[in-house]
Amino acid sequence: MTAPFWRTKSLEAMNREEWESLCDGCGLCCLVKLEDADSGAIAFTRAACQLLDSDSCRCRDYRNRSSRVPDCVPLTPATLGEIPWLPRTCAYRLLHEGKPLRDWHPLVSGDPESVHRAGISVRGRVISELDVAEDDLEEQIVHWVD
Repeated sequence: MTAPFWRTKSLEAMNREEWESLCDGCGLCCLVKLEDADSGAIAFTRAACQLLDSDSCRCRDYRNRSSRVPDCVPLTPATLGEIPWLPRTCAYRLLHEGKPLRDWHPLVSGDPESVHRAGISVRGRVISELDVAEDDLEEQIVHWVD
């Protein structure tokens, strides 16, 4: 039996389909994050990007996300090491760090719902960033990420 591509290929060697399939659909990277100016600590809020579909935990306009949401940070093999806020459960981060995918990852489990059943996703936990004033974001900080 052949080993799965994520165990045999580097992130740089993956084709677009393989790269995109690494996303587990948790939606955590789509949460609005706040950075402490003094310490640099990152806090996640329950406010999600306006394009996040909170039921599917997928982007409503993935192809145009960067033009519609200028703060959107596209992940690439080159930028992975420069993004300190990726959750520890993120497949891109795990593979970048030489770690295995979690058992609940859809590529491992074979089930796209496994990430939600494992309680990793934002499903049922978020509100749209459009519903929160910027000055009120600190009140939306959550501690269930990582």
